Amino acid sequence: MKTGILGGTFNPIHLAHLRIAEEVREACALDEVVFMPAAAPPHKPVAGAVSFAHRLAMIAAAIADNPAFRVSDFEARRAGKSFSVDTLELLRSADPHGERYFIVGLDSFRDIASWKDYTRLFELAHLVVTARPGVELADPLLALPVAARSDFCYDGQPKKLRHRSGNTVIFLEETRLDISSTLIRGKVAAGASIRYLVPRPVADYIVAHGLYRRSAA
Repeated sequence: MKTGILGGTFNPIHLAHLRIAEEVREACALDEVVFMPAAAPPHKPVAGAVSFAHRLAMIAAAIADNPAFRVSDFEARRAGKSFSVDTLELLRSADPHGERYFIVGLDSFRDIASWKDYTRLFELAHLVVTARPGVELADPLLALPVAARSDFCYDGQPKKLRHRSGNTVIFLEETRLDISSTLIRGKVAAGASIRYLVPRPVADYIVAHGLYRRSAA
């Protein structure tokens, strides 16, 4: 099975998250995309003190109408920080024959050398790097950390590199939706509408549980 993995805090999940997942699913012919919220993000705390349970529930509400999407509480069922490499190692151990596509934004990918055991990521999964429209990558190889470049070769396509393990790094241009979780939290705190920024069930959940009302972050 070909599975996409989309991680993040999802605080809250919004339409740009969903659109990226759908575009990657289609472009890579994935069987499913798993939304995997971080329980203990390694780089920054979850803004607004919103619990993992709330973030998980909002994702479930957002994707309920899409049979190709599912949400996982995997990160909450293991100890320690939510390092991507540890997650992928455990997923591979549980399903050694599965084909995983780890989805990451270009901005985060450019900082991947700061991630824990980042070179191991390329061995554990394909990486799908999503870039905003208009962001030029004249040479995808140059987007890789210098120390990792010798492990890759071109794969016959302008936006695809192959790792020595056989896995690939695929660069995709996403539909630009200038939406962020920070924007949504700020609007909720200010009493402004978030209609058409998040799915209706997510907006209803935020209201029902009084989330983000005291956070202008």
